[in-house]
Amino acid sequence: MGQERFVPGKAAVVAIVLLCLLTAATFYAPRLRTVTASVETVPAASPLRPVVEMWLSTANRRLKMAPQDDLAITRGGNAPADITIDVTERYQSMVGFGAAMTDSSAWLVHNRMDAAQRRALMQELYGPPPNLNLNMMRVTIGSSDFSLNVYTLDDIPFGQTDPQLKYFNTAPVMADVVPSIQQALSINPGLLIIASPWTAPAWMKTTGNLYGGELLEEFESAYADYLIHFVTAYRALGIPLFAITLQNEPRFQPISYPGMGMPADTRARIIGDYLGPRLAKRAPGTRILDWDHNWSHPDEPLTVFGDAKASPYVDGVAWHCYEGSQHEQGRVHRAFPDKNTYITECSGGDWSLNMNGELLWSARNLLVTGIRQWARGVVYWNLALDENHGPHFGGCALCKGLVTIDSSSGDVTRNDEYYAIEHFSRFVLPGAYRVKSNDTDAEKGLANVAFQNPDGSMALVVVNIRKESRHVAVAEGERHFDYLMPPESVATFSWSQAPVGVWMRRALQWLNRGGAPAPEASAPPQSP
Repeated sequence: MGQERFVPGKAAVVAIVLLCLLTAATFYAPRLRTVTASVETVPAASPLRPVVEMWLSTANRRLKMAPQDDLAITRGGNAPADITIDVTERYQSMVGFGAAMTDSSAWLVHNRMDAAQRRALMQELYGPPPNLNLNMMRVTIGSSDFSLNVYTLDDIPFGQTDPQLKYFNTAPVMADVVPSIQQALSINPGLLIIASPWTAPAWMKTTGNLYGGELLEEFESAYADYLIHFVTAYRALGIPLFAITLQNEPRFQPISYPGMGMPADTRARIIGDYLGPRLAKRAPGTRILDWDHNWSHPDEPLTVFGDAKASPYVDGVAWHCYEGSQHEQGRVHRAFPDKNTYITECSGGDWSLNMNGELLWSARNLLVTGIRQWARGVVYWNLALDENHGPHFGGCALCKGLVTIDSSSGDVTRNDEYYAIEHFSRFVLPGAYRVKSNDTDAEKGLANVAFQNPDGSMALVVVNIRKESRHVAVAEGERHFDYLMPPESVATFSWSQAPVGVWMRRALQWLNRGGAPAPEASAPPQSP
């Protein structure tokens, strides 16, 4: 599973593209011409000059990730620049971008789209550039507010307990969720999956049901085993997990959908005494992320990171975007620079504050600022919802997915969040480093963040939040380029030091656009 299907003729096309590039290089190489009367040096033909490729989106939706004319790179010398990039100063390496395959998203993909629509959408979302190139995903352990019903993976009659987890099973996720994840993995085998529970099974809780309450201390060991059972069950289904969290939004106990409170000292005790050592033995490749809640309470992960017993087992912190400031990510990073930072949930929605759309907020506040504050990955909430913001079971009534799937026709609408993340996911590759660029947000109204990919190519994302056009001058070493950004717009600039790199990337993207769709994934037998 996970191998790309061979496309007939692709090898021949690649060979032709390479031959054309070599021919072009030969054609543009300097030449000497010899005549009988004298030896004359003919001036060299103009070499292929490096250029900046760029793509543009506007808040009024007139342009949606629209390619623009290439920009010339000049030698800037000491010319002033609005944005100055220094590749010698590196910060965090990037892991990726993605969205959650909630029960609702998986159900829509499998029940409101036909096979051809499903294949096309999954290829578009998880295929390599010029597809969206998503390589991260969040899944729920049991139901969430975006499920069609309420369940955990160890539900038994009221009054009974199951500390040995004899009744643990994955039956509720086998019809839609597991096949959807498997299909995504067949397109992108490098997909990194983060799993989060909304609640423990009812028999473990103070309330005796799935709504509210906290975990009973006597079942903390069993809860750790419950999470590990999930990791190993998914691994048996061909789904490796990159990371898990102990509890989604542990400071919030909702009344309309499953949830559970879990204070920092409880999380630290479970990690240090049970989950950390057991997970290290049974699934050493799966990380533990703490918190999984808003920017507004940085003291929560700081408490767990400061626990001597728990801290060695915790890879980093998972943040949500709904309250507080992104700069709290930086505060926690400075206190514990060895801990990684991820944004694991943020949802767009049709609420009144977003009447003008969410392109600028998503690109500037979540992605640019979140990454400048040390995020290595950004994962949106629902991958897909329908035109009625569902299906959902309580909770958010106006949330949107990256895409909207029409529940009657299966047609797909790409939302502002889709285009915001595309400005990053297509160009900032796994292993890219965020590199130094001056912060121009407050002074110039131009939010920016710069990256250098493993192949040396550069990516710069700039957000013009103002209602007037802005001239932007960019300098990276001796390279310099200029652009007039439209009002309220997002631009991605991409360039390589060697011009042949641009043409190779274009050729590969053209080939990827014509690649064969990934096959449907069939559901394997249910795990015990």
